[in-house]
Amino acid sequence: MDPMMKMWVSFVGIGLMVVAAVIIMLARSKTKGVLRAALSLFAFVALLVGMLCGLISIV
Repeated sequence: MDPMMKMWVSFVGIGLMVVAAVIIMLARSKTKGVLRAALSLFAFVALLVGMLCGLISIV
């Protein structure tokens, strides 16, 4: 992978981690029940994908 592609992959990873943090904050403060669980699950998946993008950009 060329360096420019690694840069964009790392930006996507950083963006997904920020989105995950914002969703978790909103889910825990504003929602309850099934919606809270669904948002938390989505945030967890976004965090994992962001971490994977970060690892791909390093290697």
